[in-house]
Amino acid sequence: MSKKNNYSYVSIAFIILVFGILVIPKIINRISDGDVTRDESRSNEVSSTTPKKKSDLAYLEINNEPKKVPAFSFTNQDGKTITNKDFLGKVYVVEFFFTTCPTICPIMNRNLVEVQNHFKDFEEFGVASFTINPDVDTPEVLKAYAENYKITNPNWHLMTGEEETIYSLANDGFNLFTARDETVEGGFEHSGNFALIDKEGFIRSRRDNFGNPLIFYNGLISESEAMDDEGIPQEITILKEDIAKLLKE
Repeated sequence: MSKKNNYSYVSIAFIILVFGILVIPKIINRISDGDVTRDESRSNEVSSTTPKKKSDLAYLEINNEPKKVPAFSFTNQDGKTITNKDFLGKVYVVEFFFTTCPTICPIMNRNLVEVQNHFKDFEEFGVASFTINPDVDTPEVLKAYAENYKITNPNWHLMTGEEETIYSLANDGFNLFTARDETVEGGFEHSGNFALIDKEGFIRSRRDNFGNPLIFYNGLISESEAMDDEGIPQEITILKEDIAKLLKE
């Protein structure tokens, strides 16, 4: 082997030695000080962009498409315009009611107040209450109703507007039956069910024992009652459980 080649190997060895002396201690110090962490790894970059896991709650599907809340715009108890966009990013319960209802509405809203209080520390939870008697239920009337029932959640909007628009939203938008009927007590017929909406505006529910979406939650039986006179069990507990699931999505 020539002297020239020997000099080359000696030079390379010298460079490696210097690198080891000068650079490696700095890397060790960075690790010790916490400067080199998993944040610099590719695996962490992947995990940070991974969306939150969806829960096992089903979507209400129409023609094989998940049903989303239609656009709406109404006036709430504070005289403010509230639209479906105000609820985006929130998990919320939907009901249709009227303040002079002598039968099921007081039960529904007492149950919803119980749900409200259960999730009082969650800013992403709300309620959308639509009156089906807008001729009577002005913002002022709705405000008094909210105070009477101790509705305190700032995301609980009691809304009024044009009757035809409200009925279309109920029957077509949420599939919650609503109609004027002078033959029934109170003059209106409506569902005692609640709809549950996720943060993206889709109608969600748990499945029954056959794998079919329940679609709605019975709002007419309280947790304390457990079941009604016909043996139908209360669904407020499962509503709370499913709200909690959607809040984690």
